[in-house]
Amino acid sequence: MPRPTSDVQAFEAHATDAELDDLRTRLAAARLPEAETVHHAAPDPRRWEQGVPLADLVDVVNYWRTAYNWRSFEERLNRIGQFRTTIDDLGIHFLHRRSARADATPLIVTHGWPGSIAEFVDVVDELADPQDADAPAFHVVVPSLPGFGYSDKPATTGWGTEKIAAAWVELMGRLGYSKFAAHGGDWGGNITTVLGGRFPAHVLGIHTTFAEAPPGLTTDGLTAAERKWTEETRDFWRHHAAYAKQQATRPQTIGYSLVDSPVGLLAWILDKFAEWTDTEDSPFETISRDRVLDNVTLYWLTRTGASSARIYYESHNSLDPELRVDVPSAISMYPRDIEKCPRPWAQERYRQIVRWRSPEIGGHFPSLEVPEYFVKDLQEGLAAVLAAHR
Repeated sequence: MPRPTSDVQAFEAHATDAELDDLRTRLAAARLPEAETVHHAAPDPRRWEQGVPLADLVDVVNYWRTAYNWRSFEERLNRIGQFRTTIDDLGIHFLHRRSARADATPLIVTHGWPGSIAEFVDVVDELADPQDADAPAFHVVVPSLPGFGYSDKPATTGWGTEKIAAAWVELMGRLGYSKFAAHGGDWGGNITTVLGGRFPAHVLGIHTTFAEAPPGLTTDGLTAAERKWTEETRDFWRHHAAYAKQQATRPQTIGYSLVDSPVGLLAWILDKFAEWTDTEDSPFETISRDRVLDNVTLYWLTRTGASSARIYYESHNSLDPELRVDVPSAISMYPRDIEKCPRPWAQERYRQIVRWRSPEIGGHFPSLEVPEYFVKDLQEGLAAVLAAHR
């Protein structure tokens, strides 16, 4: 395997005590609105129909201020291994966990919004060194998207999903991985699709929880269940996507609130964790408060509320309708995800689907909601992809 280049530097996360004190001070001084005017008892998803309920937010804010431990998450990131490199004049941060197995395959894992590298800290070890000796092992690379986390914030336009995918190829090459597999969901799924479609010489195959069909397909021939998927996806974009329109058109405007107010940032992100998870009422039914706050605190400390929102400005509805993916693909559609693409539609873009799964549980954040299933599904999906590639 080629030696990595010297352009990669080790990185450690460390917020100052002053930054953490400032966060707690802002939380204590927060000005909150009155309670919502809908009244439903928990557990009832209708409690959230006007957004995050006041009582729920107050509970999380109090925990964030008095009990949450950011240092524990910092230590976890530093144990996994963090690095930075500069690509096209932009600093890119990433986790890199090499496997001890000689037969390990390089794998790049890409998050989306409102996620981050925090989505994958609990699955990296098992992917790199699985307890099951028969499971595939991976050299795992988890980059922070431009404008997210410890990656730099682009100062000019142009950092859309096509450019990010090209940067990921460059990143993997610098690590000595000229050929690799790719996984992603949300924006990470979009980028993974671009990787598979644009860079087949480097990408062995892909696994994704996001499959976007070409436009203009009809529901003729779809099963009743597949038609229901298309109706749910259409309903989401008609009635639940105001956040995406805001970030695609006015990311700077919402960015002031997200960078200045930790409570505003928490509410903006928690709303999505509640709506997009496979739960009856609260996201904390499946995801710990600590992991959600790891994610939110990372956004807060890096002041990336505005810069992360700009990925919508750069790339909303930008996936090339003519793009086709000919490398082997494994696709999983979780039941409570916000977009679910029927297989007949997906096959119009992904020409070699070697494994298709529709899990019984899970939502938009499967690595956090159902981590054991997620790892097994990713292992089996990529095993099918790699077998087809050979």
